[in-house]
Amino acid sequence: MTEPTIAMIGSHSAEEIAISAKANDLKTVVFCQKGRDKFYSHYNKHLFDHILVLEKFSDILEEDNQNKLQELNSILIPNRSLTSYLGYEGVDQLNTPIYGNRNLQKIEDRNYNKNQYWLMDQMKMRKPIQFSHDDIPSLAIVKVQQKHNPRERAFFYVSSVSELQEKAEELIKNEIIDEAEFNKCVIEEFVLGPRFNANFHAFGLPDIFPPGFEFVGFDDRVQTNLQGILNLPAKYQLQLNIPLTNEEVGHKPLTMRESKKVIVYDLAETFIEGVKTHFPPSMIGMFALQGAMNDKSEFIIFDISPRIPGAPILGTTSPEMRRLSLKYKQQIQSPIDLTMMEIKYAVKNNLLDKILT
Repeated sequence: MTEPTIAMIGSHSAEEIAISAKANDLKTVVFCQKGRDKFYSHYNKHLFDHILVLEKFSDILEEDNQNKLQELNSILIPNRSLTSYLGYEGVDQLNTPIYGNRNLQKIEDRNYNKNQYWLMDQMKMRKPIQFSHDDIPSLAIVKVQQKHNPRERAFFYVSSVSELQEKAEELIKNEIIDEAEFNKCVIEEFVLGPRFNANFHAFGLPDIFPPGFEFVGFDDRVQTNLQGILNLPAKYQLQLNIPLTNEEVGHKPLTMRESKKVIVYDLAETFIEGVKTHFPPSMIGMFALQGAMNDKSEFIIFDISPRIPGAPILGTTSPEMRRLSLKYKQQIQSPIDLTMMEIKYAVKNNLLDKILT
């Protein structure tokens, strides 16, 4: 069978995907939005065999553009930008096969009735306790959609109902949020403990690659303006009178003691079983369990990313890459090398239908 072309949206983790594809001798195609293409079409042109520059990302759904992807025998690797810019309905309209479980992408939609929190409840996975607007018994984090940036949420901290109202009024006045979104906000217990993004790769061919999934490393987010505020001495933090924002701008590596790592391995197995049961066929590709470890050794999950989490630092910092290289007897320099390894095996053995949706 003709080897496929690895396709990706020009955002989020396209560079990381392309590096791995080219390192594994696979052709690549990226579709970019005009005005945002320079990083791909100029600075990193060597990573892409084909570059489609569109007026807007969603133009990839037009028949001519879909035909171009099909002519290249494309396999699309999903990341967060794919659903952000095309929407969940747009992803369903794509004729290009996706590496992974297309049906699973919608669990990131917080308005979907069977979203990630519903799935965690089904599998009895520990998540933060949610509070109501009129009952906040302890320190809480409030998560609400930003007014002028619908792809990002604003976060702030409160310890009482009166403080909630006071801070919400300030953010509404400063046009960070609006009242309608505030009324739909999520209020969660604040988990006292270090944060970890636990990153994994699940194989669509678990019998070929036992035990069917691999742990690939930990990271944490670098966020603005939160990170800058936390770098200040406490007395200066208290003097600031500016809204707190948690927009992700980067990542930093982390490690965890071996005696604790088994906790996240077990949670990954639980999640994978939940996907098999409620969102067949299975979890395929990278995913991340984002949470914090409390002093009772509970890993409490804030969010699940059912696709490439977008933390390119893992490939260069995670000790798991060396372990995986020894296991598979080939150089694994990035978690996405596992994706390319499985695609190449499936092509050679006529098993693509087991890993694509």
